[in-house]
Amino acid sequence: MPDHPGQLLLVGLPGPELDAATAAALRRVRPGGYILFTRNIVSPAQLRKLLDDLRDLSAPVTPLLTIDQEGGRVSRLKVLGAEPPSASQLRERDDVDLVRQHGDLTGRLLRLFGFNHDLCPVLDFCLGGDESVDNSLRGRCYGVDVPQTLRLAGAFNAALRAAGIASCGKHFPGYTRAPADAHHEMPTIPFNRAELDALELAPYRALGPELDSVMVGHAHFPALDAEWPASLSRRIVTDLLRDELGYRGLVMSDDLDMGAVVNGWGFAEPVRRSLAAGNDLAMVCHRTQQDFGGPLDEAVRAVESAPCADLDRALENVAAFQSRLAPPAEFSEAAFAALDAEVWQLRVDVLGEERASERSVEDGKRSPVEIY
Repeated sequence: MPDHPGQLLLVGLPGPELDAATAAALRRVRPGGYILFTRNIVSPAQLRKLLDDLRDLSAPVTPLLTIDQEGGRVSRLKVLGAEPPSASQLRERDDVDLVRQHGDLTGRLLRLFGFNHDLCPVLDFCLGGDESVDNSLRGRCYGVDVPQTLRLAGAFNAALRAAGIASCGKHFPGYTRAPADAHHEMPTIPFNRAELDALELAPYRALGPELDSVMVGHAHFPALDAEWPASLSRRIVTDLLRDELGYRGLVMSDDLDMGAVVNGWGFAEPVRRSLAAGNDLAMVCHRTQQDFGGPLDEAVRAVESAPCADLDRALENVAAFQSRLAPPAEFSEAAFAALDAEVWQLRVDVLGEERASERSVEDGKRSPVEIY
């Protein structure tokens, strides 16, 4: 089992290729996985080469090769071709077969490029309409209630996994009723435990055994932990998710570069605290754009300062997860063109010809940080 502390980091990359300095830093830090954004994507062939290079650099370990490919505005691959329908557009149709097609297509497309892990499905709810709150969830929710969310998000999850891509339920315990966007500030969700059980926690109880991983969000739930936000709370990650709900898959923090965290605790302490809370992976997405090696070295030192028992647990869980990741499919430009045509046809089937030509608009009101 790999025992390097860097294995407990899921990191973003500065650009679309591995230059000498970036590769040297990665060999030194040895992250357990990588997450790609649109800044890393230029062309189909370039993307496949980047992922192959990351896989080769990490050998003999198989790293998590992660992306947010939800559909709609959170579709990193739409810079290469067709934009898949969003969860809310699929929700409007309420057609399980269309959702299954979306999950299958997403999985096959990601395998073609060499990904093995997708940060989907969103298990939050659309309670008052997509425009009711500004908390990053616009267009991203499969259901207006628990049954619809379980039916549609569950169908996407099953199809994605059947195509060979590990899934991730997010954003535990739930951003549904967050009054603010955690990308920018810490939301407080003041509902009592019974209210949270009835809504936010229900998908994780029902779908937990079918989720390969769970992402813990940055929100303060006073009814669950009076002091710490979910991602940094042992009461929420270990006592609630792992022990009470019995979740046995990989657990990861949301991006520790988000405003909800760095505005209150800086950088190193949340990395250490996230692992002590019970997360297996600490995610660091955007700080690496300016000075790649420095933040990663700081993150490794923070990992090393976490309690040894927590590190041993996390290293074991990450290694077990890595051992189950599927290999990439054979790549060709023709294979991508064929899959892209299928994505476009699905978009037409969901939206109709006229609406299909309209692309979603990214929400860039307050920062260039990509929503995830």
